[in-house]
Amino acid sequence: MTKRVIILRTAGINCDEETAHAWELAGAETQRVHIQRVIESPTMLDRYDALTIPGGFSYGDDVAAGKIFANQLIHHLADALRAFVARGRPVLGICNGFQVLVGAGLLPGLDNASQRVTLTNNNTARFETRWVHLRCGTDRCVFLPKDARLALPIAHAEGKLVPADDATLEALRAGGHIALRYCDVAGESGPFPINPNGSIDDIAGLTDRTGLILGLMPHPERHVYETQHPAWRSQSTDGPPTGRIVFESAMRYLREN
Repeated sequence: MTKRVIILRTAGINCDEETAHAWELAGAETQRVHIQRVIESPTMLDRYDALTIPGGFSYGDDVAAGKIFANQLIHHLADALRAFVARGRPVLGICNGFQVLVGAGLLPGLDNASQRVTLTNNNTARFETRWVHLRCGTDRCVFLPKDARLALPIAHAEGKLVPADDATLEALRAGGHIALRYCDVAGESGPFPINPNGSIDDIAGLTDRTGLILGLMPHPERHVYETQHPAWRSQSTDGPPTGRIVFESAMRYLREN
């Protein structure tokens, strides 16, 4: 049976077509839908098997990155989204989408209902666009195989993840919420540019307690062909396009559940 993915868009979202293509390469049927249409009819979500909030600059990030989009989810779709996940349906947030999921409180999904992490300005105080290496930090996220290694591009100015306090950081570690960490090609931590934004504990992505929600700052939809990698001609040790792993892993989960 074909699996259907809804991709939410709004003013300023600009990665929805690439994200739809990545899902389609993995075998999904996709539909790009404006958030207002879903607010008007939240039961629309019942038609879909997975949901994605792609990257961009929703509403120009005029208040804060992803804040207005996050408020729409909080005030209009909180119950519908909780029910969506409760039915075992995955949710993916990429870059601005990750900022939206954090702002809406869907990530990291700790017991404390208040927002316990934030994504703030990069340490370099500038927009960073470069390729990074990532290692998987959990064994339960439906988007990531255990011990996965990814090479993906980033493009953000507010990607530094900061927990509220040491207790929150420890809860993220102990609860398996740290989905991805920045690393070098050998999988080791390091300073800039290995960690491109200064994220605490090198955190590049988070998952919730169910493993059904993933938010990450790098862009998996931008590495679904070998030729998208800058070292493709030299037959880089990065191997096949690792962005596909995210979408194919989720599709495998959907077919098996």
